[in-house]
Amino acid sequence: MQTELHLLQTPQWGALKSEFGWRAETLPGGLLALFRRLPLGFSVGYVPKAPPAGDWPAWLPELERLCRLQRALFLKIEPDAWQDEPQPFDFAAAGFRPAAAIQPPRTVVIDLTGSEDDLLARMKQKTRYNLRLAEKKGVQVRPAADVSVFAQMMQVTAARDGFGIHSPAYYRRAYELFHPAGLCELFIAEYEGEPLAGLMVFASESRAWYLYGASSNAQRQLMPTYLLQWEAMRWARQRGCQTYDLYGVPDVPEDVLEAEFSNRHDGLWGVYRFKRGFGGQVRRAADAWDKVYNPLLYKLANILRRGAN
Repeated sequence: MQTELHLLQTPQWGALKSEFGWRAETLPGGLLALFRRLPLGFSVGYVPKAPPAGDWPAWLPELERLCRLQRALFLKIEPDAWQDEPQPFDFAAAGFRPAAAIQPPRTVVIDLTGSEDDLLARMKQKTRYNLRLAEKKGVQVRPAADVSVFAQMMQVTAARDGFGIHSPAYYRRAYELFHPAGLCELFIAEYEGEPLAGLMVFASESRAWYLYGASSNAQRQLMPTYLLQWEAMRWARQRGCQTYDLYGVPDVPEDVLEAEFSNRHDGLWGVYRFKRGFGGQVRRAADAWDKVYNPLLYKLANILRRGAN
């Protein structure tokens, strides 16, 4: 069970979301809750990656008050915990029901402890080869402050791979909020001065997360994304992080992932094929929970969401 503050509970995350369609509320004790406006004056409430052992007897009445004030259809809580861990608070007894998560429920987490040689030894042989290939061929990875280059590559990636992305202003603001506090770095991989790929890595206390990554269509045979991940891991280690979360793979059991990744190319399957090579552990987040205040509209919203998938 996590005892440290998740990235999505930091003041910087609340500030970021408040500039892009959400209302951020901070409860006594520091819990961050977000509200998104809907048509007809309704909203949805969302507590991302909440401390599982937090002061829920005090927080829930305040969350209920805010939900009434914001005319929330429901309140979604995602505990910052893993599925295989004991859960210290019983959300079902408090009137919540298991629900779909907003954040990717299944991920790959890399252990950053030990030496760099230890990290390399835990990787798949092909991943180590690709990483060394990028170095040998002259790919250079550097920290960068020009978020526009990264945002342009995000648009290329979205068009090529069919991923949803944020606006350039979103990535720029994320960098402006997190980087001065030492909680974020933007890395760009280049070859002979041409940007080939980029990623934004974030950190909070002893954990780091790979949230946003992009690549151009040029020189992909030079494997720049492998060297990028390695430099992001090294950055995380230098600031004291012990884990590096690759943040999002298909939500199926690990045996299914391993049995099917070589044959599947839809959705996040290609992403898993890449991420598995870095030697991490597949983990699944604890269940998300919804407290429903308007059952009819909640049911309609779920029908519409399933129809859009």
